[in-house]
Amino acid sequence: MRPRILIMTAAYGEGHNAAANALATAFNDDVPGTALVVDVFALSCPRLNALIRRAYLATINGTPRLWRHAYAWMDRPGFMTSGVRMLGPQMRMLEAIIARERPAAICSTFPAYAALFKKLAREGRFAIPHFNIVTDSISINSVWWRPGCDGWFVPNEDSAEVMRAAGVDPSRLHVTGFPVTPYFRKNEGIVTRPELSTGTAPRVLYIVNSGTRNAEATARLLLAEGDWEITCTVGRDESLRAKLLGLAAQRSRRAEILGWTDQIPRLLMTHHVVVSKAGGATTQEAIAARCPMVVNQVVPGQEEGNCELLLRHGAGALATTPEAVLAALRAAFGDGGRGWSAYRSALEPMARPDAARTIAAQVLSLVNGGAGQSRAGLSAALR
Repeated sequence: MRPRILIMTAAYGEGHNAAANALATAFNDDVPGTALVVDVFALSCPRLNALIRRAYLATINGTPRLWRHAYAWMDRPGFMTSGVRMLGPQMRMLEAIIARERPAAICSTFPAYAALFKKLAREGRFAIPHFNIVTDSISINSVWWRPGCDGWFVPNEDSAEVMRAAGVDPSRLHVTGFPVTPYFRKNEGIVTRPELSTGTAPRVLYIVNSGTRNAEATARLLLAEGDWEITCTVGRDESLRAKLLGLAAQRSRRAEILGWTDQIPRLLMTHHVVVSKAGGATTQEAIAARCPMVVNQVVPGQEEGNCELLLRHGAGALATTPEAVLAALRAAFGDGGRGWSAYRSALEPMARPDAARTIAAQVLSLVNGGAGQSRAGLSAALR
């Protein structure tokens, strides 16, 4: 059968693709082939897209003040209306894919698509239900809502409040959680971390992202802590990995130094704390895993809200120097892990590991006009 739900994404930030793939899995678990993930920016202009993506990463990592101004510029009224004029190849690719797939609905995890759909609708070339899956929290750029859509799925009530205050129709806002990989839902109660109250050694996961500041200094301090078990993931930085492997070999307690890995969900569920920048996917996966987070870096704009979410609910800490990271961890693990237990309790009501399935069910329900329809009935409607 042809895919009947298109999920539009773009590789500008980790959260967009992570959310799109998790949502597609949720749709396809019930009826294989229901959902198709598409990135028209990569498909229409692959070389230009790769260049812009590299420039984006260089800006957020190397010149965060410049990115703060760019983020504020995008937040202005009319930004996407004028910007959509430069997206002719993407528009043509989008129309071709829609004509070929004939979707019943479209979900977007990247905000720029809403402006493309709005332009097509004004020209009488688009009349398909369209939903935005918001991947940011609290510091949400208005490009997510200014062009309009049939509904927004937001990761938490804090973000819904921001959008209501901005004038978004409350009846079109759905607080569902962030669509994370089904690994979290499927392994609840199976993959676990030992309780600190039993005297077990705390397990610290340190995720080194591209552009992470003070990565080696932070890792060295962590590996010097003899009372903790340490796991460092360093991506494709083989030079850093070689240095840390030498330090890990000198420890008496377990230390694991990993390169690029697809095991982050499992690691989050088996470690007591994660140290990482406040990326959208990482923050939401840590919440789903009930793994308290020490944020060591925040990209201005979209990541500020992720960090604020954790701090507002007492579910993590902000520590932007290697020494501050160590101090935050010692505070969490001290006194029998009392601070860690408080973080862990705060995460419990925030965790929504089944968000992808919830969003999929609501999208199908809204498309079919039956809010009370069962998942089986909704799946049958797509056959």
